[in-house]
Amino acid sequence: MLAAIRAFAKSWVAQVLIGLLVVSFSVWGIRDVLHPRFSDAVVTAGAHETSPNEFKRMFDGMREQAGQQAGQDMSISDAVAAGLDQRALTEVEAADAFAEYLRRIGLAPAPALILNQLRQQPGFFNALGQFDKETYEQKLNSVGLTPKQYESLMADDVAQNHLAAALAAGLKTPDIYGAVIASYELESRNVSYLLLNPKSVPQPAAPTDAQLQTLITQNAAALTRPEVRTVSLVRFSAKAIAPSMPVDEAAVQKLYAFRKDSLSQPEKRSLIEFSTRDAAKAASIVAALKAGQDPDAVGKSSGVTPITMADKLQGGIVDPAVASAAFSAQAGQVLGPITSGLAGYAVIKLVKITPAAVPTLESLRPQLEADVKTDAAIQKVFDGVKKYGDVHDSGASLTAAARAAGVTPVILGPITAQGVGMNGQPTPGVTPKVLKEAFSLPQGGESEMEDEGNGEYFALRVEKIAPPTLPSLAEIKPQLTQVYMQQALAKAMADKADALVQAIQKGQSFEAAAASVGVKAGVLNGVSRAALQQGKQIAPAMIETIFAAKKGQVFDGQVGQAQVMVARIDDAHPAAGVDVARATAGQGPAIAKEIFQDMGDATRAVAISVIKPQGDLTAARQALGLSASDLPKSSAPPRRGPSL
Repeated sequence: MLAAIRAFAKSWVAQVLIGLLVVSFSVWGIRDVLHPRFSDAVVTAGAHETSPNEFKRMFDGMREQAGQQAGQDMSISDAVAAGLDQRALTEVEAADAFAEYLRRIGLAPAPALILNQLRQQPGFFNALGQFDKETYEQKLNSVGLTPKQYESLMADDVAQNHLAAALAAGLKTPDIYGAVIASYELESRNVSYLLLNPKSVPQPAAPTDAQLQTLITQNAAALTRPEVRTVSLVRFSAKAIAPSMPVDEAAVQKLYAFRKDSLSQPEKRSLIEFSTRDAAKAASIVAALKAGQDPDAVGKSSGVTPITMADKLQGGIVDPAVASAAFSAQAGQVLGPITSGLAGYAVIKLVKITPAAVPTLESLRPQLEADVKTDAAIQKVFDGVKKYGDVHDSGASLTAAARAAGVTPVILGPITAQGVGMNGQPTPGVTPKVLKEAFSLPQGGESEMEDEGNGEYFALRVEKIAPPTLPSLAEIKPQLTQVYMQQALAKAMADKADALVQAIQKGQSFEAAAASVGVKAGVLNGVSRAALQQGKQIAPAMIETIFAAKKGQVFDGQVGQAQVMVARIDDAHPAAGVDVARATAGQGPAIAKEIFQDMGDATRAVAISVIKPQGDLTAARQALGLSASDLPKSSAPPRRGPSL
């Protein structure tokens, strides 16, 4: 229904408003064409640039998500063939343009706000619970980011969050929007109808073999069985043998000594802080707290709202002066006035001290022993893999090499390229990498020993390949017969429904039409679109037909898996005012959410039109390590720069 509301955007009033906005955006969006810059950026949007490393990181995230949805690993080449590189480039262009647009209109967070955000991220704290610059830089480096890039991304996120909060806070949906939707949903009809079912028509004759063979030919693509393969699989698995490995106590002790510091919980403190720029008021707050007055009462009498901080690490307190004082005080102590670079003067009351906690060996023993077993299992697997390789390289078969290494090959299959067995179920033990190897080799071909990570290795031999085949009639005759009979029955019901529509249009009553097929006629009085949709007994297409039809119109349509309705509109009624009013009251939040999403989409569209981001598909593919030979299926040309 919102499509009708959005149609306002096409009116002359909206066009004038949008024209004024475009003029102002054009002024904000003037680019400096006299001083061009040169860079290796994949996307450039004003001062915002996305480097090759940043683009690859984002692309890899999208590729991993796509692989999870598909249920198997997706290579870079496969992702590019599916157009994922172009979609990623488009999304980065939109994001950079939006961020640049917000910067140009002056929506930029203060550096202190970014610093505050950084100091609240535990991932950048050291063992003492303090923000550590070296830890910060190391963790960013591990994901290919510099502090400047990360802080720029944070600034963009903060700006966008502030814009979203402002838009949401000021968004009030006009009541007429809800009223329009309610009127649409609560409009009602009086409908005469009859329902045909499979018993309402003669049963079709059983199909001949020739008819079934024609059905096979018509549906050959759907009926063709995929290629299946049978493989011998040799697997070395640390996960499988780890539970049976002995525990090395010396290794447990060594691992405990190594992990003890990192697993320790640093000291935390809880406090109440008063901040003011009035030195005299700060002194009076100190005196009141030391006299034993309740902090809330002190806050009300002084006009300074107290801030409660519970279980804070020293690095988690934004003001360094307050943090230093809090971590040098005793529980219950009142300190101040403290000269603060952020608030002028601060007064604190230390409520609680949570001392540092160092885990004992016994408390960590279950996990330590499990990790020691895993390490031992990985080493045993490594030794087995090496033994297999030595024996196999000497000319032994896959089976002989596996037995020499202490493992037994297993037969997998027949399986499809999706890892599904002949029973239609996923085959246990088949991973995406196993499938990739199994379907990349010829019959009789053997893979190298493949590493799946975490102490998991495998090698395989393709024993048999069965090409795609179309089943014979004898193999699927019962199933084909059932499909044929269902199709024939559906056609007979549709033909009968058409005949009844014509008879009723010529004057036959609904009761007589229903009696001719052995069913009873019915009436639906005052039924609304909303009621039919909630009932879920009539197909959506038929509901739309009912409410699009005019009074007196006769029609038919599918209403269930094996039912056809013949209906006539006897009367139509607009929604009652009281019902519209009642429904409108509950529509506001849902409509506001949709309008808010539309506002976000429109803002991004404006940002793209104003900023005009430049994406380089060639640079994007080079960032992914691709060359022209890697792109046999990708036909999209780069939008900037020479082709690969």
